[in-house]
Amino acid sequence: MKRVKFEEGGQRKFLQRVIEESGAPSLRALNQFGFEVPYSTLKNYFSEERNLPEDFFRDLCELSKIKIEELDVEFLDENYGQIKGGKQSKALR
Repeated sequence: MKRVKFEEGGQRKFLQRVIEESGAPSLRALNQFGFEVPYSTLKNYFSEERNLPEDFFRDLCELSKIKIEELDVEFLDENYGQIKGGKQSKALR
């Protein structure tokens, strides 16, 4: 599954917009729409510690009626973290 990468601060703004557009009172309340994402994971997405999975991103866009084309995002391969980690490990040798 691909991941969605935003510019710095962009993922948080996106999630704030989703909360606003969907009428959810909080980040935790997004699960009222049928998402089964642990709150700790939602917080990691909100603090931009983790990139959003593509399917969850698309579901959020659909929920809040945000057009993907209007967002400045990059879709990363599912092994993006492994590639990045491998390059860092190699550089440390």
